[in-house]
Amino acid sequence: MKKRYYVTALISLILLSSMLSATPLLLSNKVVIPINQWSSQRVLSNVVGQLIKDLGIPIEYVNISADRQWGALKRGVVHFQIEVWEPSMGQEFNKLVANGDIVDLGTHEAKVTEDWWYPKYVENSCPELPQWQALKKCRTLFKGRTTSDKGVYFGGPWNYGDADIIRALGLNFTIERLADELALWETLTHAIATKKPIMLLNWSPNWTDNYVEGKFVDFPIYTEACERDPEWGLNKNLVKDCGNNRGGWLKKAASPTLQEKFPCVYNLIKSISFTSQMIADASSLAVIEKLSDQAAAVKWSNIYAKDIDHWQSLKCPLPK
Repeated sequence: MKKRYYVTALISLILLSSMLSATPLLLSNKVVIPINQWSSQRVLSNVVGQLIKDLGIPIEYVNISADRQWGALKRGVVHFQIEVWEPSMGQEFNKLVANGDIVDLGTHEAKVTEDWWYPKYVENSCPELPQWQALKKCRTLFKGRTTSDKGVYFGGPWNYGDADIIRALGLNFTIERLADELALWETLTHAIATKKPIMLLNWSPNWTDNYVEGKFVDFPIYTEACERDPEWGLNKNLVKDCGNNRGGWLKKAASPTLQEKFPCVYNLIKSISFTSQMIADASSLAVIEKLSDQAAAVKWSNIYAKDIDHWQSLKCPLPK
């Protein structure tokens, strides 16, 4: 009897251990998609998430900052990023790809810019714009509400090296860093309503391409040498005496585990290519029409149904 008891107990322990070890495997059968802090990425991640669900593969969304997503991609905590912008993410992306830590899944058709931007009506008060030297002549137009005589540049929670640009080009500006994308657009909307001059971070493609006429400041043209060689530009003592990269690439990144675990998803992401208009429309649905990310994804998918049909036409095996 005692021997039978021990055998039964041993079998129970083996079964329990097997069940516990299987739990992570069940969780790993989900494709985990990062959700970042700008509207087009959130909307289009929901679009792609639905395409993956249509393949019969469960998904999970995880809110994560653009900075923290790289380690998560490297470890396979998240599986892909549908929008990698060269001006702000290119250096980290290239380094991780070269080290084999993440996978380059190809380049979208869209070309991107992230830099200082203003609504076109500002040129009525400062016709020297968009030349960057106008920021010195017209600085007082952009003064804030404090007693400081510095011009104010409104940025977001992301670091584009704007303080380095200000120092290297001798601009008498200060940065007011807003908490998120929503605060940035609220500040812009208020300025437009009162025709107040404003200088702020913007990017393209974005909702402003569809709804607000404006321009990026023409800083000295970006080169890689500008970021590493003080002798390169106007300021022989400091780097970053140039703007950010114009017309940069927009790529897709994947965890090294994606192809093996989810080959169909891997091939789907490779086949997707967004145009500039697609991205501007995704942002507009969220910012202007104020749809939720999920509702915006549904409406966007209806607008671009033919493109989605093309992406989905690829035949590939489901994971075993």
